[in-house]
Amino acid sequence: MKRRKRWLASALFLCALAPSAQAATTDVFAECARAAGDWKAVRIVQSEGELRVGGLKGPLEGSEDVTTGQRITRYDLGVVKGAEGFDGTSAWSQDPGGEVTALDTPEARRRTATDSWISRRGYCGADAQGATIGPVRTATEEGRPFQVVDVTPVDANAITLWFDATSHLLARTVTRSGSDTVTTTYDDWRNVDGIQLPHRIVSDSGDVRNRSEILIARYRHSAAADATRFARPPMQRGTARVENGHTTVPFELVNNHIFVTARVDGKPLHVLVDTGGANILVPQAVQRLALKSEGQLVARGVGEKAVDLGMTRAQSLTLAGLTFEQPSFYVIDLDVLPQVEGVPVDGILGYEVFRRFIVRIDYAARTLHLYDPSSFTPPAKATAMSFALTERIPLIDATIDGLPARVSIDTGSRSSLSLHSPFVREHGLVEKLRGGPESVAGWGVGGPSRARPARLPSLKMGDVTLRNLAVDLFTGDKGAFANPEISANLGGGVLRRFTVTLDYENRRIYLEPNSEFGEADSFDRSGLWLHSDGAALKIVEVAPHSAAEKAGLKAGQRLTAIDGMPVARRTLAQWRAHLRDTAAGQSVALQAEGQSSPVAVVLADRIPAPAQ
Repeated sequence: MKRRKRWLASALFLCALAPSAQAATTDVFAECARAAGDWKAVRIVQSEGELRVGGLKGPLEGSEDVTTGQRITRYDLGVVKGAEGFDGTSAWSQDPGGEVTALDTPEARRRTATDSWISRRGYCGADAQGATIGPVRTATEEGRPFQVVDVTPVDANAITLWFDATSHLLARTVTRSGSDTVTTTYDDWRNVDGIQLPHRIVSDSGDVRNRSEILIARYRHSAAADATRFARPPMQRGTARVENGHTTVPFELVNNHIFVTARVDGKPLHVLVDTGGANILVPQAVQRLALKSEGQLVARGVGEKAVDLGMTRAQSLTLAGLTFEQPSFYVIDLDVLPQVEGVPVDGILGYEVFRRFIVRIDYAARTLHLYDPSSFTPPAKATAMSFALTERIPLIDATIDGLPARVSIDTGSRSSLSLHSPFVREHGLVEKLRGGPESVAGWGVGGPSRARPARLPSLKMGDVTLRNLAVDLFTGDKGAFANPEISANLGGGVLRRFTVTLDYENRRIYLEPNSEFGEADSFDRSGLWLHSDGAALKIVEVAPHSAAEKAGLKAGQRLTAIDGMPVARRTLAQWRAHLRDTAAGQSVALQAEGQSSPVAVVLADRIPAPAQ
């Protein structure tokens, strides 16, 4: 799973808006201030109620400082509990497993500044606390009149405010969060000791599965400040440990993906290790473990489709000398991922492991080293870089063919580098890099990711430069690679050239080149996207103008032999390597089921060969 949902997220409302020649913005804000009651003596507002989201519900409590914008919210939905807040310096979140993360990227700070402006009731002051404000427009929806204004608070994201034209109270906000449009509605306003407060708050991001509803049962407010109330909580470290401070875990490298054997409640599972993901179990594994999935939320990944997401909790998760007690898991159907990988996939280990331990990935030796932070010594000769965490994924500053870029570190991606569509469009990279025809480039949560293959002259990370990388140019507008806040996603095709150490506690990544560092980055020369299918390989797609298309191969055909060898004798990853690394101009014989003779496919470069 490449991106996490926000618990109190929201969505797009489409309504016709007409300019108003009468109302001035200051009048709208002043009318709201009068309607909202006497806030002069109010400093802290506390609330208690119920959160309902994705078929789950449970108690919620919150507190906010209307002078500073600090806030904290805690929720308990039974199978999942957590918290989020703003301590006056940065926003933070506490995940269901107890992991605590400061949300301090520039994008997170802008979102926090917008939320803080709302908490401070910036829309109730004539000066709007320094925000840039637009003209008032009027709108009518189901016979209800509104006054609408666009506002950009200082160092914050733009936000559209909808005021009820009759009550003059805030009825709705609309803002952007990454590639999502977020709508939050406020209603059931009541007088609470002289001030008006909403008792129902609904957030919606366009998918009913993530629609959240907060029903407030009671409010309390006071004039006394209490800064300690909003402090970021410590991480709950006692629930996870590494014996003797360090453990070593062997792994398989399949299609540039890291696979390990973990045990959940004592039963072995084959799982992928993914910095871009969370701890996940597939429904079949949940059933085998006799666990129960609760809730129906939504998850998004590299594919265009949003998929169902549930939650479950086990008794234990163990991995060599690593132990988690009472671990929480997201439950997501990874669809055909076992066929994509050619190996069983029972789930994913992600952020929860990386946040708690320092993880050293020795790609050459095929070993993971997990350290308790107190027992770790940074490698002396590595390239060290700082990183930010965006939606819990490491994000570094890099240079892509001379262009400043923000690049996510994703061990769950098979590609070398996937460039996000806003970055591709902004810099005209399809034309500049002579991108090939669009085809399937990867597969993950939400289905296939389609992109245009290309050859990138250079990627610079710290004092390390890689040249002539085979990259994917994403051009779509859905999925994780449409996120405008990130330039590109760095995957296993590059990471396998290093020993990679990730220290989430101190936000540091260390890169040590290994024996593969200088090797040429090859790319598939057949044009076939293949899935394992029993004793055969199924052709899922044939890339336009590719060698396979010229040979007449079609999607849906099943290959039973390659160059005279039954495909069952090798893994899918090995056959992919064969079609990738065999020289252009060479012919390979592909035997399709039901055909009397093999088809000769003359392999050809789909992107320019590496420069010498």
